[in-house]
Amino acid sequence: MYHLLPTTLFKPLLSAALGLAVLFGAVTGALAQTKPRVTDGGDKPASAIYIGNSFFYYNNSLHNHVGQLIREGQPGFRHRASSATISGSGMNWHDVESYFRPNAVGSYSFGANNTVSFNKLDRLFDVAIMMDCSQCPLHPQLKPLFHEYAKKHADTVRKHGAKPVFFMSWAYKDVPSMTAELAEAYTQAGNDNNALVIPAGLAFDKSIAKMPELNLYVADLRHPNVAGSYLAACTTYATLFKASPVDLKYTAGLDPAIAKHLQTVAWETVQEYFKP
Repeated sequence: MYHLLPTTLFKPLLSAALGLAVLFGAVTGALAQTKPRVTDGGDKPASAIYIGNSFFYYNNSLHNHVGQLIREGQPGFRHRASSATISGSGMNWHDVESYFRPNAVGSYSFGANNTVSFNKLDRLFDVAIMMDCSQCPLHPQLKPLFHEYAKKHADTVRKHGAKPVFFMSWAYKDVPSMTAELAEAYTQAGNDNNALVIPAGLAFDKSIAKMPELNLYVADLRHPNVAGSYLAACTTYATLFKASPVDLKYTAGLDPAIAKHLQTVAWETVQEYFKP
């Protein structure tokens, strides 16, 4: 996966960045203090596109898990979602304008007996959920691109009548100090672009603090295992629908007690993040 910088190379870069932060008085504790200005995404989104990389598509794709939670938590509410992902991609790899071209994404769907339905959509997507590569918002050479393309893509999404949403990714398992830095970067991007932020990275941090024995990662210490994807999905659901995922029956095949823990962590994280 090309967005994974080896730990031996990444840690010195991160240490240097943190050193500069301390030099200017912006220690990690202070970095986490920026609050999101957008705390409500508005109406429930009837459609969404997820624009990102392998952090989204692992474990049968984040959008599928969110869809299952929506079916459980919002009975009768129809929600359509697509995912546009490129392995290792940063925001600047994506041609977001092309995802909104007419008669393309979402123009048809399959039903029973392999029948095809051609869809007439007034608006392709209500929200576009976007993330950068896992370390791009922090990397000295790439973080300017993060802010540049956060604005560029937010403007493109709005031009097509949809709302931009940023997905705050999580720290590498062996570099937990990334959490506060990523939270700051995504929150600032959200504030700069009047966009909602999904605090998935903070949910990972909270779960690890409350239940350190529960692993959220696969062997590379970066990508999510099923528990990690489920936690990210619960956090996404709670953010977009302003509703608790606690006690929803969909568990992604996880032990019910583990699922309940992850549901609770997601809901607590969202409440804390958006608290004035």
